[in-house]
Amino acid sequence: MKYLSLIKANLLRKKLRTTLTIGSFVVALFLFGFLAIIHGAFNQGVDVAGVDRLMTINKVSIIQPLPISYRDQILRIPGVKRVTFDVWFGGIYQDPKNFFPSFAIDTENQREVYPELQVSDDQWKAFLDDREGAIAGPNTAKRFGWKIGDRIPLQAPIYGGTFEFNLRGIYHGAREGDDLSQFWIQYKYLDEHRPAALKGQIGWYTVKLDSADDAPRVVKAIDNMFANSPFETKSETLQAMAASWVKQAGNIEFLILAIGGVVFFTLLLVTGNTMALAVRERIGELAVLKAVGFSDRFVLVLVLAESILIALVGGAIGLALAKLWTLLGDPTGGMLQSFTLPTLLMLVGIVCALAVGILAGILPATSAMRLRVVDALRRV
Repeated sequence: MKYLSLIKANLLRKKLRTTLTIGSFVVALFLFGFLAIIHGAFNQGVDVAGVDRLMTINKVSIIQPLPISYRDQILRIPGVKRVTFDVWFGGIYQDPKNFFPSFAIDTENQREVYPELQVSDDQWKAFLDDREGAIAGPNTAKRFGWKIGDRIPLQAPIYGGTFEFNLRGIYHGAREGDDLSQFWIQYKYLDEHRPAALKGQIGWYTVKLDSADDAPRVVKAIDNMFANSPFETKSETLQAMAASWVKQAGNIEFLILAIGGVVFFTLLLVTGNTMALAVRERIGELAVLKAVGFSDRFVLVLVLAESILIALVGGAIGLALAKLWTLLGDPTGGMLQSFTLPTLLMLVGIVCALAVGILAGILPATSAMRLRVVDALRRV
């Protein structure tokens, strides 16, 4: 630490060059944070989805319906503990850009199949007692300034007209990464008010198993039960279903790794060139340091410390800006259920910046260490 002033003096000698190099780290680590946020957002649903729950959809597409009568048949399969269902409502609040997932839910089994999405007993009772009742996630309630008791009008493009609901509760997630943006209404209320052709139909089933080990057998049993029927099914674990949806968006992980790799490699070249120029300009000074008794090892550490300090300062600023960005709120308007930069990934970013600083400085530092005093003074 006693040589920190010497390191700072060397770095501030060429203020513009040092500032631009630090700026390169700021941009690179901000991009690292951005990519980590997007990667986490796409994979959050996969990480928290259960392997002891199945999702059963229409074999043609998730937008095609299934009969509500399938519920009792699925319940009779050994290994099935609970069955609930949902219907996509697709409500719009004030403006089409105000997207949030809204469902008509099976009020009898919702809390048993999704115990992590918690609603207090009094709020749940108020919801059940009001046919026009609704429950919202805290993210959506905060986004629109809703509070319990508010009357919320939602346009329903699928069913036509405007539906009005009374907000009776706000659910909370028991796990980090739970989707806190949903909006629930009662299936019975929706079924009463939609066209006769759609009555008695649901969107998909969620099946709670006695054990995750039963999943392969139950998946096969469900799909075989409804094979060759007008409404054939496709069943998978929630985790597998979430992973397949992520893959539909493309190989996000490969793109992130490719972009990140190019950025850090370019940063390595830029920083290495900066340190090489800094050593070349100070050959005489380094020779004098050696001449007055400083060791080769000291010169190596001195140059390497300059590179590492640039990397850490720039990296810390870049990651801090990325973290600040997440604290300002989700810019996607609810399209992503998670928009955070975990502390662990920030530490990974610092380690990456440190690695680039070491790799970029090691060759110039080694060159300075091997510098012979006589040869260096001859160049002055």
